[in-house]
Amino acid sequence: MLSACVLLVSLLYGSAVFAAPSSIRKSKEVVKMNSSQDSSIAGAAYFITNEPTGNFVVTAALKDDGTLTFDKAISTRGLGQHGLTDPVGPDPLFSQGVIKASAASKVLATVNAGSNTVSLFAINETNPTDIKIIGQPASTEGEFPLSLAFNKNGTQACVLNGGAVNNVNCYNVDLELGLIPISNTLRAIGINQTTPATGPAGSASHVIFSEDGTKLIASIKGVPPTPGFFAVWDVASDGTLSPEFNKVEPPTGGLLPFGMTVIPGMNAVLAADAGVGFDVIDLSSVQPNSNSTGSSKDVAVAVGGQKAVCWVAHSAKTGNFYMTDIGTAQVTEVHVDGNLNATIVKQYQQTQGSATTDDEVATIKNQDFLYILQPNATSVAVLRLDGPGDATNVGNFQLKDVAQAAGLTVNANNLAGMATFII
Repeated sequence: MLSACVLLVSLLYGSAVFAAPSSIRKSKEVVKMNSSQDSSIAGAAYFITNEPTGNFVVTAALKDDGTLTFDKAISTRGLGQHGLTDPVGPDPLFSQGVIKASAASKVLATVNAGSNTVSLFAINETNPTDIKIIGQPASTEGEFPLSLAFNKNGTQACVLNGGAVNNVNCYNVDLELGLIPISNTLRAIGINQTTPATGPAGSASHVIFSEDGTKLIASIKGVPPTPGFFAVWDVASDGTLSPEFNKVEPPTGGLLPFGMTVIPGMNAVLAADAGVGFDVIDLSSVQPNSNSTGSSKDVAVAVGGQKAVCWVAHSAKTGNFYMTDIGTAQVTEVHVDGNLNATIVKQYQQTQGSATTDDEVATIKNQDFLYILQPNATSVAVLRLDGPGDATNVGNFQLKDVAQAAGLTVNANNLAGMATFII
């Protein structure tokens, strides 16, 4: 039964392919998609083209009402790459967190899976669609980088490599020089993988910092019937990592831990799980230099009818979590109480076949909006979060035509990521 689930996930990933026929000249680093300037910009959303001929960050201007306008695409000076899966489809890196913004340090970073590098950009805080690369892309010292994370104050970034050479590696964020490697942070994971990575089963998924910044957590999918695991390193005050990770087993029923987010104030994480629905992991039981079979509070929760729940975001305003399913195109809203008991609040159907993937919540003028990448529709869906159990679709914003008109190569199978920055 579990093997069938993973096969179904793989088939769903191959649901649709779109590619703009035009291509960017290699010398062109900025592709403008919007000639007008709007003074009412509230922030920006970002994702990547992940093209093997040249990776670009797509920027979109956000308005007070949550709507967006695609603005420009900026070269990362790196290459994209698609993981190995049959059939080929959306979610090219089998991961969450391919691109992240730090509000604290006003920077944006993205992985370049095809060149094994990470690019860092400065964000113009008055017009955040305007980003400029800092220094040159930094080597990840591994293969097939697929996720990255900033610490809370934006001074440290860590990357997760998921290829044959799989590990984590961390950097100091220098606003003039770029990403500077931190000694004693290159730490092996040791999963059996290829370059590019083979997935989705058996691949690395996501890397995040714990809420207090004292732990770095990577989620690794299992190969059914063997479940995956969470690799947890201790983070010292100087940013260095413990030599070995603590291996945390998922709760009973957990299988394919994917995207994660912290559960505020609880020293715990919620992980989307493509094999069941989602997992709740209590980090308080994780002790240095010891593997963990989990806490009594850990639980795997089934999402009825799910096909591949993989990405998750948290809303500070509603207090709830929003997970996307690439197969059903549904958003599942979840509440976690003070005892780490989790309940499904409501589900919101998006466009069938759109392949809802990476999601991010942004707070604009005290109102939360959920931004969802829909690769098969080459679009971004926006939901207004008015309260618990109360989300309304604002609209679906199409990239295909504006990208084609601008000459930007867009392939539905390669699009990845979602990050936001609010003024």
